[in-house]
Amino acid sequence: MTDTEPVVRYERHGAIALVTMNRPQYGNAQNSVMTYALDAAFERAVSDDEVKVVVLAGAGKHFSAGHDIGTPGRDVHVPYDRKAVMWWTHTDKEGADARYAREMEVYLGMCRRWREMPKPSIAMVHGACVAGGLMLAWVCDLIVAAEDAFFADPVVRMGIPGVEYFAHPWVLGPRFAKEALFTGDRFTARRAYEVGMVNRVVPREELQSTAFALAERIAAMPSFGLALAKRAVNQCEDQMGMRPGMDSVFGLHHVAHAHNAETGADSLAGMDARSMKSAGA
Repeated sequence: MTDTEPVVRYERHGAIALVTMNRPQYGNAQNSVMTYALDAAFERAVSDDEVKVVVLAGAGKHFSAGHDIGTPGRDVHVPYDRKAVMWWTHTDKEGADARYAREMEVYLGMCRRWREMPKPSIAMVHGACVAGGLMLAWVCDLIVAAEDAFFADPVVRMGIPGVEYFAHPWVLGPRFAKEALFTGDRFTARRAYEVGMVNRVVPREELQSTAFALAERIAAMPSFGLALAKRAVNQCEDQMGMRPGMDSVFGLHHVAHAHNAETGADSLAGMDARSMKSAGA
């Protein structure tokens, strides 16, 4: 990838919009510019009446290594036009105010916005899907995973109780959610399938063909019916506590950030991508 290539690619394949994260040299780590490029791609797909299904993929070896916590393109101090929440910009604030404002917009708010797009979405996952990568997969309605895919939310190593879009109890079940968080261990695509997080597990070479075949089957259904069915399931999830649960855990997440900043080197407890990887993430 060169500097002239977009951080998100958008392609039309008949009734399918393929949205591809395109920072392969950094494992598709999600910075703010990628967040807003993803939002623009999803908005484009929703606005195109010819698109029936959205497929989300990652270029290179991995789906997503999570939030960008240390690449040269990390842009935590760059202002962007806010679209997910009605709040002030983080760039002229300090401490918890800055962190809370930024993460409510680019992480929790954006993920909720994408979950609610009216067209069905499929995450096509291979390689790493870690921490913030889980959030990107979880906002999709279905997940098709390659056999080489692995998943983890290791941020308890930072003293943080899980990523901002805290869907763990609903997508993993309470007991496995606790195991995944308490240990920070990776779990396989097969294990994700066993607990109901993943819809299909296929050989790597069959990943796109399987995801596209599923998308084409869905695309044959009436668009308005699909939108209503998606909204119905999402509303039931929220009635089971998903939305207020996320709100409460988002507060705990920021208590952890503030505690780290007060007692240590920074809000991430001095951890970076290298140290997280060496610790087993």
